[in-house]
Amino acid sequence: MSGRSFSPDEPSFDPQKYTIPIDKQGLKEPQAEPMILDPIDNPNLPEEEYKPSELFNNYELSWLKFNERVLNEAWDARNPLLERVRFIAIVCSNLDEFFQKRVGGLKRQLYAGVQKLSVDGLTPRQQLRAIRQEVKKMISSYRECFLDVLIPEMEKQNIFFKKYLDLEPAQKQVIDEYFNRQLFPILTPLAVDNSRPFPFISNKSRSFAVELIDPNNPEETVFARIKVPSNRPRWLQAERTADSITLVSIDDVIKENVDRLFPGMEVLSANIFRVTRSADVERNEEEAEDLLVLIEDELRERRFAEVVRLEIDADTPHHIKELLIQNMRVSWADVFEMNGPIGLADSTQIADLDDYDSLKFKPWVPTLHPVFRHELDEDAPDIFSLIRKGDFMVHHPYQSFATSVQHFIEVAAADPNVLAIKQTLYRTSKDSPLMHALIKAADSGKQVAVLVELKARFDEERNIEWAHKLEKAGVHVAYGLPGLKIHTKLTYVVREEEGELRRYLHIGTGNYHPKTAQLYEDFGLFTTDETLAADVSSLFNFLTGYAPEQQYKKLIVAPRYMRKTFTSLIENEIEEAKAGRPARIIAKMNSLEDTAIIEQLYEASKAGVQIDVIVRGVCRLKAQVPGLSENIRIHSVIGRFLEHSRIYYFYNKGQDSYYIGSADWMHRNLDARVEAISPIEHPNLKQYLQFVLNVYLRDNCQRWEMNADGLYTKPPIADGETEIKSHQIFMNHAHYAMDPIAVAYSL
Repeated sequence: MSGRSFSPDEPSFDPQKYTIPIDKQGLKEPQAEPMILDPIDNPNLPEEEYKPSELFNNYELSWLKFNERVLNEAWDARNPLLERVRFIAIVCSNLDEFFQKRVGGLKRQLYAGVQKLSVDGLTPRQQLRAIRQEVKKMISSYRECFLDVLIPEMEKQNIFFKKYLDLEPAQKQVIDEYFNRQLFPILTPLAVDNSRPFPFISNKSRSFAVELIDPNNPEETVFARIKVPSNRPRWLQAERTADSITLVSIDDVIKENVDRLFPGMEVLSANIFRVTRSADVERNEEEAEDLLVLIEDELRERRFAEVVRLEIDADTPHHIKELLIQNMRVSWADVFEMNGPIGLADSTQIADLDDYDSLKFKPWVPTLHPVFRHELDEDAPDIFSLIRKGDFMVHHPYQSFATSVQHFIEVAAADPNVLAIKQTLYRTSKDSPLMHALIKAADSGKQVAVLVELKARFDEERNIEWAHKLEKAGVHVAYGLPGLKIHTKLTYVVREEEGELRRYLHIGTGNYHPKTAQLYEDFGLFTTDETLAADVSSLFNFLTGYAPEQQYKKLIVAPRYMRKTFTSLIENEIEEAKAGRPARIIAKMNSLEDTAIIEQLYEASKAGVQIDVIVRGVCRLKAQVPGLSENIRIHSVIGRFLEHSRIYYFYNKGQDSYYIGSADWMHRNLDARVEAISPIEHPNLKQYLQFVLNVYLRDNCQRWEMNADGLYTKPPIADGETEIKSHQIFMNHAHYAMDPIAVAYSL
């Protein structure tokens, strides 16, 4: 099988293969062997020996373990019912992205004949086999949870799910009217025959594979495809009363009315299927004359990228499955058969049902940071005066993004004394108020520069749109450096005050995205520290101009300096431990993957350094292994908010060094991205970070801990022990803390 991409104009089928012969008794001719033999399962290839690594966990399998922890939230009856449904949607959405990015990349390696082993000792073929086994277990678990547990529980709460044929007459009339007015006009049956090729199947779309027979020509069957419109609700309301709702799947409605699309034909079968296409498209930035054009071309190419997963109704006739397999150039190894609804990432629609607040988390409205609480008064100081009084941090989503970061940029854009604004943009919302503010700033004559990261996966199209809009407004737009992603989160404002220029900074751990700031846990530092300001100014000069030899006094910048700095900080703790003095490291990040850092942490553990790493997702480090990592504890916190901040703590001979920023301990962050980590120096801010880390490490409800076998378990709660839920504690703290530093209590 070829793993290459192909043009939509390229012939991809043999028309004779679409006429499905039947014998005199109307029985379809069986085909027991798959049409395409995938290298994953090819029995002619020799079995590969696998020796498990003693040092590293597999990246892909570690990611799947993370998704299992998310799935556990759906199983956990302590969570509100509709939030459990939302976790099912998150699990499925995560799997979509996993197949697009990770499986797509592995398959490209496989078809290219790559034999290089992963750091844990697996070939691409072995990894794909292991992934398939784990994914099948996960599919079985989340479908059992959704179909056998959550749906019955929802029906107890008067949220009913019915098949179209089981609807009451009045309910069916409602759905029929909807079908006639809202569905039938936009459904498009696409036949496949000698003159009409197999249609393109778009990524993550659901379609019906329809087998038909002409009563006037019963010797052969024909095939057609119907795409389920993605701009219609997944579940339709057949009835809604004051205390109940009855839902029916749009897929079921279309299936039971599919004959109306083919008058004069007999429908033999109609079965749903869904494809996932690879997002791992190869690019060569060094040879590209125009990065913007390169990314636009990549987006077009990705649309036609190879299919890496085919989800299909288990009841689909075997020969129809083979027809789909051949025309989408996949094999049986890429097929996942299932009964019932396919593509449950759409179940967010159920989780978002109105008038069922009792079945959801109590709504959380981010609080106003204490520093801003007097700014609402008419005589209150402006935001620049507040920042000049001293450094402060905001903690999202517990403290409001809109009234802090967004407010800062909007005020800077409107302030006549502000001369320049510079910002890095990795991800933002479709209608971002921050981008509109920057456009207004440029319109008013301010110098505005935005570093737009065009290569932010799955946000390329949105970032291209913003880049065009910003350029039209006169904003200086730069796209970064060849081979490097700009991942750092910085805003730099220059303001004239009494004839002097003062620089104001926001250094964050999260994106400038107003919507995700309500769901993602992140930190942002506001400061006028002159040394940091000079460092940030130098970093922008490096990004927009020619300044490869920039030096930084406080800011830790990747790719040139960050690895060296972290290595030095860890080495200092090792030396202290060897000398018999206290040594401590606590680190919080999204993923821990870099092998050099992991090996140094092993060295630190052997020296006696006490290490806690709070890792939301992938972790290649093996914890609690005797003789290797018994002094390392790996934690993972999963809950209603997405843990996204990066915090680094080193005991540092009693000086308690804290850092926040955008970088994980991953090769790509340390060596292949532009990242920035800032020290936190104010004693009160360091105290708040200590409070935050202590809460995470004592959490006994949301926290998982890795065992020596690589599996994760939750700590047991002893009788009478107080439940400690990180997210609830931070919400309570944000709500009740009145002190501007927000460290009223700690555990």
